[in-house]
Amino acid sequence: MAKTSAGVLLYRRTGGLLEVFLVHPGGPFWAKKEEGAWSIPKGEFAEGEDPVEVAKREFAEETGFPLKGTLERLEPIKQAAGKIVYAWAAEGEIDASAIHSNTFSMRWPPHSGKTQEFPEVDRASWFALDTARRKILKSQIPLLAQLREKLGEGA
Repeated sequence: MAKTSAGVLLYRRTGGLLEVFLVHPGGPFWAKKEEGAWSIPKGEFAEGEDPVEVAKREFAEETGFPLKGTLERLEPIKQAAGKIVYAWAAEGEIDASAIHSNTFSMRWPPHSGKTQEFPEVDRASWFALDTARRKILKSQIPLLAQLREKLGEGA
């Protein structure tokens, strides 16, 4: 069975420009990756868990802020490795420079026997849709298209 994640595509309008909030994964594997590395805040969930509640929880864990606003369901997408992502769009405002993510542990450097803590998300930013298309994981681009369509922003 495919792994599943739930997340939130937060958006805002600034001076008539539609922007989306994306997060950059923390840890050494992503440190130097920029284009095609960003994501919506999301996390895995197990069978029996409510994906909406998971999306809200993961947003808070990865940003340090509770999610406010109404969630609008987007169609699930399948990421390159086969994970199914359930996502909801929400209009809102958050200070991207003030995020505070939970952490994870991993052995680093490889074969050193040492364990280090890394933030799950090392930074966040607001992007105009055209820029977001370059920044976001390729398999999540359809979420941006769905948001544009849902908001009547054209193609």
